[in-house]
Amino acid sequence: MSRTINPGDFKPAIVYTIYIAAPPEKVWQALTSAEFSRHYFSGLAVEADLKVGGAFSVRAPDGSVHIGGEVIECDPPKRLTVTWNLNWPALVEKLGPTLVTYEIEPAGETVRLTMLQSHDREISDDILSGGRSGWPAILSSLKSLLETGQALTIKMAPPERMLAALKEMGIGTP
Repeated sequence: MSRTINPGDFKPAIVYTIYIAAPPEKVWQALTSAEFSRHYFSGLAVEADLKVGGAFSVRAPDGSVHIGGEVIECDPPKRLTVTWNLNWPALVEKLGPTLVTYEIEPAGETVRLTMLQSHDREISDDILSGGRSGWPAILSSLKSLLETGQALTIKMAPPERMLAALKEMGIGTP
């Protein structure tokens, strides 16, 4: 699915803000490197060619692409926007592309990290329940890793209401 992405066409559906006791450069590195992400993102490795138009992917521990996308905005260590498409073609076909934006702002001795998950169409609360439960766990684990050196172990499964809504839309699980 290749199309021109205009970030202005997307509206945030999920916004999550967290404060982290770390410098902006360290938060940026954690968000954009496989080395860090494997620890806080359930073994998943973020890989990014950090330039507009560069490839963005999140790989499973076996090396397969779990999430694929493209860098839309890149202003280190302040802002990164990427397309975020699960390797689930039926889902992407029906729900369209997702934009994920990370905004990193100094806040005194800490950093305010804001994550926005945006869509170019209305997405039901049932479908969004997956991100609404997943993002706080991922970013809390990131915060713990940067502040203490230990990521959190949070066992999660997709919310039942999200799976039921997908099934109702005719989208089977991969």
